[in-house]
Amino acid sequence: MRMFRKNKKDRKDIVKPGRRHIDSNREIGFITYLFIAIFLVMLGYLGYFTQVKSKNVINNTYNKRQALLESRLVRGDILSREGNILATTKSDNDGGYYRNYPYRNTFAHIVGYSTHGVLGIESMENFTLLTCDANIASRVSNDLAGHKNHGDNVYTTLNTKMQEAAYDAMDDRRGAVVAMNVKTGEILCVVSKPDFDPNEVIGRWDRLNADTGNSPLLNRAFLGSYPPGSTFKIVTALEYLKEHGGNTSDYGFECKGSFEYKGSVINCFNETSHGWVNFDDSFAQSCNSSFANISSTLDKKQFESTIGELLFNRELPLPFKYSMAYSDIGAGSSTDDLLQTGIGQGRTTISPVHMLMITSAIANDGILMRPYVVSEIQNVDGGTISRTRVREYGRIIEEQYTKSLQKMMRQVVVNGTAKRLIDTKGYSISGKTGSAEYSSNKSLSHAWFTGFAGADDPEIAVTVIVEGGGSGGAVAAPIAKRVFDAYFN
Repeated sequence: MRMFRKNKKDRKDIVKPGRRHIDSNREIGFITYLFIAIFLVMLGYLGYFTQVKSKNVINNTYNKRQALLESRLVRGDILSREGNILATTKSDNDGGYYRNYPYRNTFAHIVGYSTHGVLGIESMENFTLLTCDANIASRVSNDLAGHKNHGDNVYTTLNTKMQEAAYDAMDDRRGAVVAMNVKTGEILCVVSKPDFDPNEVIGRWDRLNADTGNSPLLNRAFLGSYPPGSTFKIVTALEYLKEHGGNTSDYGFECKGSFEYKGSVINCFNETSHGWVNFDDSFAQSCNSSFANISSTLDKKQFESTIGELLFNRELPLPFKYSMAYSDIGAGSSTDDLLQTGIGQGRTTISPVHMLMITSAIANDGILMRPYVVSEIQNVDGGTISRTRVREYGRIIEEQYTKSLQKMMRQVVVNGTAKRLIDTKGYSISGKTGSAEYSSNKSLSHAWFTGFAGADDPEIAVTVIVEGGGSGGAVAAPIAKRVFDAYFN
């Protein structure tokens, strides 16, 4: 048999179709993977939109779907942690429906209202309240009978007794009270004054909205922005502890009622002379002169870092609108700015809920829990649709320093500016008072108190501000005590 040898050209011709086949497979594979990648990206965005953005779109006042949902459903109820109804929907004599708030002004700012743009939990959970997750048989039955289905119910973390105690204690004062569980982040009460009756919002809207002098619609607990006054000495003390490795035994100061440094003068409250004070005494007696002296020794850059770690000039892990805390201290700050910041004055501002979060982190050994106000969603039949999971935000203060701050805050109550809180039954309070100047008239100041209870195993924290109240120890601290009493007793 005769054998024929193929030349190179022939071999190339034989190979080429195979290569084209391989290249074609590669192209198909690339296109397949590209479409898979695009699909996964779209799927991921759909999940993100559903979990994060969908409520914002539904809750937008320009979204016409809201009116459609409201025409088909009876808006769900909002309830306290004990099951007390805070907001419900009732029918009128004409067959229509209206929103009713049994506690009237007491829960006004946190529960909110469902008209004129919606506010509070009514706004946060608008989509939930207009969603029906009842069993299908019940829904079909209502549809056939011509009855509206009932929206899902929102159970909150709010404690009715604490809310009523805070509301009554504030009386006709302007300001705010807010409390939370330091171990879980549950918001327990939120009071803001001046207030309003959500049952009367429709009829009094123009008057309420035009009252810029009192701003009754403003939730001061979250949206108020105030100089922190001496409550900020918590932050200054923390920075000193960090720069000295937690050792304060070498510190001592002779207070003569004022402190002068490089042309800047800081006076104690009412120019009181505290005499010789150590570090803990300075904190307990809220000595401005001593803390101005302490501030003069601090590293500005490190101080700025510590302030930032406590979430000043940063977003907060909150599910509702709030005012961002502000501080402009930094390496280039003047001496006067440093001293003023150290005692909580100058250009430093904070909201009551932010001060509460810092206090809660101290009570919880430096770990901040993510605050939340909605605990559970149930359908009209009582079935659980979802529960809020307790989550940590993270550590914002090193544990060794929180132990020192806890002891110092206890001394404020034992022998300092909050002695009015020493007489408690079954629990103990630790805290810090503050009197924050807010105008050129030095006699005018906001009254602050922020603290936690009990001292050995803290459970809750409470923050109070009374606008123009004067002394934190005399005015704000007793209000906080009534809230603590409502929880423990």
